[in-house]
Amino acid sequence: MFKWREKEYEELEAQPEALPEGVDPEEYVIATYFLSLPSALDPWEVARALAIEQSTGTWVPVPGETPEVRKKHVAKVVGLYEAPYPEVLSPTEARERNYVVQIAFPQVNFGKQIPMLLSTVAGNLMCWEKIKLLDLRFPKSFVEGFGGPKFGIEGIRKLLGVEERPLINNMIKPCTGFTPDVGARLAYEAAVGGVDMIKDDELLGNPSFNPIEERVPKYMEALDRANREKGEKTLYTVNITDEASRVMENADRAIELGANALMINYLTAGISLLRELAEDPSINVPILAHMDFSGTMYVSPYSGLSSSLLLGKLPRLAGADILVYPAPYGKAPFMKERYVRIAHHLTFPLYHLRPTFPMPSGGITPSMVPEVVGDLGKDIVIGTGGGIHAHPMGPRAGARAFRLAVEAVMRGMSLQEMAKEHEELRVALQMG
Repeated sequence: MFKWREKEYEELEAQPEALPEGVDPEEYVIATYFLSLPSALDPWEVARALAIEQSTGTWVPVPGETPEVRKKHVAKVVGLYEAPYPEVLSPTEARERNYVVQIAFPQVNFGKQIPMLLSTVAGNLMCWEKIKLLDLRFPKSFVEGFGGPKFGIEGIRKLLGVEERPLINNMIKPCTGFTPDVGARLAYEAAVGGVDMIKDDELLGNPSFNPIEERVPKYMEALDRANREKGEKTLYTVNITDEASRVMENADRAIELGANALMINYLTAGISLLRELAEDPSINVPILAHMDFSGTMYVSPYSGLSSSLLLGKLPRLAGADILVYPAPYGKAPFMKERYVRIAHHLTFPLYHLRPTFPMPSGGITPSMVPEVVGDLGKDIVIGTGGGIHAHPMGPRAGARAFRLAVEAVMRGMSLQEMAKEHEELRVALQMG
């Protein structure tokens, strides 16, 4: 099955294998994979076959795969490491052996874009049962082709006039099925209570019962009223997710109607649409990217893409100013170490790209705020829906409870100490 046709790759420059130092780091994207194989298979033979399959060739010889084509376009295995790493005795009794494999792909094969990049580094490989794409190392020359986040952390803080503390984003609940008037009322209550952003739920796009055309003016009017009362600014990220042909139209119309931020379900709508929005000069508002559908690609420990790549590096590359992703404190069954690593991919230096605001979300309540800030720091947006709208005293009190929790953390106080003089927080802590 895995015959990489060694005789046809006699010239060293045309071989699907190289030392890491043997490839120009500015000409190749290096993909790192987890690979589990039956012990009877030669891992190097498999890895070389995969490199060929995803670049110049296929499982049988084809006339057009000339030595000249191979030299310029063949992918190269630059690392293969077994874990554990035996040096003397062969693990013949093991039914399966686990490897970390690195393959360098010439960026000339796909250009400075994400769809063909993913078709190359994942593509047919993901049909395998036990291969997972862990990370991509991008050359500077590749990333230079992307604008990245237009606002990022610093730009959004400047828009809101909030320099230090974590921001709070409220998702209107229920998720869908309500009218623009109901949504505007709930948005006003949460905003006047102290949240910095109002977000449509990912399930509310442009439906007949609550269309963007009606929703945006009513929400913005409600938020303007809340802003005057609280003396702060509130962003509203309107969900423009739709068929590809209508996303830009929705974005333009939302901005015309007064929207000061946008939201897109970037994996269902398409990651290239996120990039198109971010790099369009007429889109002069922040973009929030929502991670729904991502579980179909990262949940398996043996296949798909890693969460740090899918929810971190790729949407940042495509231009997300804020990235919503699951937090391990509430309803999401997510490993904390993966959750923290995603935040690093969103915020650590990455050439010229601005850092993206991490927005942990999913069942977060005020009682969790100290842990959230302790894990990720202050440069985060805390996403909460039911944590505000389920408050027994109403969404205004729910929002106030979150602001008090954030204030307590920033002042080095315990939540219990802050709650002694603030009923909204005391009630929220009793809820859990």
